[in-house]
Amino acid sequence: MTDIFSVSLSDILPESLKRDPDSVFIAEALTPEFQETSKAIKLTEIMSGIDEHPEEVIDLLAWQFHVDFYDPDLPLETRRELVKNSLTWHRRKGTPAAVEELITTVFGDGRVEEWFEYGGQPGYFKVITNNRDVTTEQALMFTRALNSVKNTRSWLEKIEISQVEDHTLYFAGIIHMGDKITVKQVT
Repeated sequence: MTDIFSVSLSDILPESLKRDPDSVFIAEALTPEFQETSKAIKLTEIMSGIDEHPEEVIDLLAWQFHVDFYDPDLPLETRRELVKNSLTWHRRKGTPAAVEELITTVFGDGRVEEWFEYGGQPGYFKVITNNRDVTTEQALMFTRALNSVKNTRSWLEKIEISQVEDHTLYFAGIIHMGDKITVKQVT
């Protein structure tokens, strides 16, 4: 089956024009131009092909989509995610959901707690992440990025990095109701 990217115009000419040498000559002359134009169509698929675009294109798209907190020193996959989400974030700027998406993109995990959820001062919020690999650079980049996503009347109080570990907890109890106690270790 022929597709639009590799079709020859002389192959799709009607039978009446295939007998005309001028029409065949024109179709063969235009085929390379037609194929180049068809290949250029793929380049217009900006958002759907963002995972295949080279690094330079991602940087240009970040500028075009006004990713205010974009940093070209971030890993390429993080930059791709920032560009992918930029239009959505622009639509939802000023909401806790936009801040949580930013947290997930930068830290990989986390959530927002508003002042009334933890007993803080009105207008403040805090960010909690369980990712213990968060670096100071990531936290600084996050605070710069945060100002372009959060609403202007809310203030970041702190970034909490919490750590949850699973440990086996052993405990014992004893009730004494007499004069003699025998304690044995159970294995």
